[in-house]
Amino acid sequence: MGEGRRVVQRGLYFDEIDEGATYLHAPGRTVTEADNVIFTTMTMNTQSLHLDAAWAEGTEFGGRLVNSMFTLSLLVGLSVAQLTQGTIVANLGLDEVGFPAPVRVGDTLYAETLIAGKRPSASRPRQGVVTFLHTMRNQHHIIVARARRTTLLAHSEGPR
Repeated sequence: MGEGRRVVQRGLYFDEIDEGATYLHAPGRTVTEADNVIFTTMTMNTQSLHLDAAWAEGTEFGGRLVNSMFTLSLLVGLSVAQLTQGTIVANLGLDEVGFPAPVRVGDTLYAETLIAGKRPSASRPRQGVVTFLHTMRNQHHIIVARARRTTLLAHSEGPR
């Protein structure tokens, strides 16, 4: 190993987050057949719309859709490396979750996060509450998912 400076990938600490900033997360992620089937069966979601191609062809969608809980998980997951890797203390909640357009196998999804608010924690010194507004678009720039997530982040000088 070299003697030079070592840098560890991490997210941002509370004091590094800029309220009002939008963070673009890269790379995007192309959803595969395996993603949808494994996630759907692993979570015991037996909805035919996700698993039964013949049945789903007869719906208004004309085919299977990707499980929306996979989409939500991916939306949050795409933000982790840039925003919360190793700096999050806890997820406090998710609300205002919406799926305005369906996701299909083969779609490539891209996420961005607006920092909607931040404040020092009233009960936990050296930590702060940050509200993220996550948005996900497909390869056609159509919004497919949104979520408001509240987190507790460590301060750069706080205990880790």
